[in-house]
Parts: sequence; C-alpha cells; structure tokens
Amino acid sequence: MILANTFRQKLDRGEPTMGTHFLFAEPDIPEMIGDSGYFDYAEFVGEYSTFDMSLLYHLARAGQCGNLPLMIKLDQESQAFWAQVALGAGFKSVLFTDVRTPEDVDDCYAAVSADKPGYEAKMGVKLRRPALSGYRTGSYGEDLDAIVKVIMIEKAVTVDNIDAVLERARERNIDMTQWGPADFTFSKGESALQQSYEIRDYEELVIKKSIEYGVAPRIEIGQVEQAKRYIDLGVRHFCVGWDRFIYSAEIARLGDGLQKVLSDL
Repeated sequence: MILANTFRQKLDRGEPTMGTHFLFAEPDIPEMIGDSGYFDYAEFVGEYSTFDMSLLYHLARAGQCGNLPLMIKLDQESQAFWAQVALGAGFKSVLFTDVRTPEDVDDCYAAVSADKPGYEAKMGVKLRRPALSGYRTGSYGEDLDAIVKVIMIEKAVTVDNIDAVLERARERNIDMTQWGPADFTFSKGESALQQSYEIRDYEELVIKKSIEYGVAPRIEIGQVEQAKRYIDLGVRHFCVGWDRFIYSAEIARLGDGLQKVLSDL
C-alpha cells in the first residue's frame, strides 16, 4: 500500500508544517513520533547515523503504522543512490546536503524526479514498495511527483551565489531550503561565528532570499520558544528537537536528580 504524502498535501494547501529529527536507527522511534499525532513528518538524519537498505524499509513501515511520512537527510557523496533507495522503501521527502551551485540543484532534482518527457530527471520505475503491486506507472508516477524536495543552504560559496542557486531551485520546483549554520561557519573557516550574533545576518539573508524566490525556508529549532523570532521573519515551516539531544538532556536530569537524593542517605 502506498502511504499518502500528507506532508505534500499540507504544503500544497499553503499550511505551516512541523517535523522532528531522529538519529536512532530504531523503527520504534518513527512509530512513536507518529503515534503522538503532533507531527507532519519526521526526519531521519541519515547523514549522522548508521543504516542499510533493510533498515530504511523498517523505518518507513514503522512510520506508516503511525501515518507519519518520513524525510531522509543524506551525505552528499552517495545521496543520489540512497535517495532512490529511501523513496523505494517508502520515504516521502529528501533533504539534500552541501548544495554549492545551481548544477548541484539540478543533480538533486534529477535524482528523485521522474524520468519522463520534459522532466530532465533520472528516476525510473523500480519494483520497490511504491510499486509492489506491479508496473502501474500512473500511480507510481503520481507518488513520485509528490516527493517533498529540500536543499541545504549551508556553504559559504552557496550564500555568496544565493540568487543563482535559488533561481535554479525555483525552476526545479524545490519545495524548501534549510539553513545550516554549522557547515556555513565551518566552510567559511570562522568557527567562532556560529555562536556569535553576527550569524543572524547570514541566516536572515537566506530566509529573506528563499521567500523572495518562492522556495519556503524551513528552520531547525531546539525549543518551542525559539519559533517566534522566525515566524516574525516569515518562516512557516519548522523541524523541532533531536532524539539524541532529548535523550541526553533527560538522562542527565534523571541522573542528577537521583544522585542528589542518594547523597543524603
């Protein structure tokens, strides 16, 4: 059964969206996120995790149990291959990393878009989960067209050439941009910039330019209270929280609390 891409449906209706990140390679996680009923999608941050083909299938099926579309974030080196594998497993969105040039945007688009006349793309018919019932290319193509495509704006050279990159993103119907301050400062050779107030100027430029070119900016936040500043800047799409950090903070809170209790014994 093909899971309807409700994430795409909300975008098409012009509604705000929210997701959350998970790095743990455990199918229970997306099922739990879906069962909460709060999120439009969950992003498996594959670039920072470990996985194989079988795991992607298990994650997608677990998300489907909770009616939760999944996004995957991939390392650039092999992202075309793994993006197609993820879509075959049942993922509904791909976040492409390390985009530097308009040609990189073309590559991202081509990797996950249908190899049909006028598309200039490379994704053919693959008998994976969206086609398990056979070669029904009509519904298969519709499912492929619904994939949500997101690109990272996270390199200094990308920001330097942001108009050209976003113009191509608009031409290729890229749905969202995602600002990446860590990679930006790393590629700029100014690591201290990430924690400075000055980083906001670059971030706000990316948000402003994305809106100008009609490619919705998505912002990652760690706390709900952080959303207001971005909403005031015109942002309507968020991804909040990382399972690894949530677990780390909570286990530290529990350990600290019980240590204090035991110290009085």
